[in-house]
Amino acid sequence: MQSFNMINVAHTLLLDKVKQAQIMLDATCGNGFDTLFLSKNSLSQAEIYAFDIQPEAIANSKKLLKEQGVEHKVSWFCDNHINFSDYIKNKLDVVILNLGYLPNGDKNITTTAPTTILLLEKLLIKLNVGGIVAITSYPGHNEGFAENLILQDQLQTLSSKYFTVASFKMINHSDKAPVFYIIEKVRG
Repeated sequence: MQSFNMINVAHTLLLDKVKQAQIMLDATCGNGFDTLFLSKNSLSQAEIYAFDIQPEAIANSKKLLKEQGVEHKVSWFCDNHINFSDYIKNKLDVVILNLGYLPNGDKNITTTAPTTILLLEKLLIKLNVGGIVAITSYPGHNEGFAENLILQDQLQTLSSKYFTVASFKMINHSDKAPVFYIIEKVRG
């Protein structure tokens, strides 16, 4: 069993921020594992928003969080994550995204580069100074490969005056292995 994977890397790097964050967004809640991580590790008064376009994903996530007794901390939205600012008026402290398709779901329903880049632009505006955006990208399928290339190009253009950006990937795995990006807003 592999214990060192991109999701574990993401959670390890985010943990300190999550523990003190007030407003958090899981922009692609999928089966709920990131939403659960945010819920279990956050302040009792933290606001957590979870989005997915698939009702199945929202249902799976709600079930997982209910089983763990932390569903009360989350506001759920079955909507495109691009619309997050219609629901969240405050600045964000932590944002997490797992790109691609719902595991064990319809692989034709997937995130795409144009929407992801537009979402990223909106997120960076709504992000508090000191806030973090964590993105796990999956280049192992056609849409994910294109999305990852465009995302990486976009992230490299962010001004180091305002943002610090890092990426992590398993260098002894295939070039289609997941890639983790972390963006911190260092100045407003």
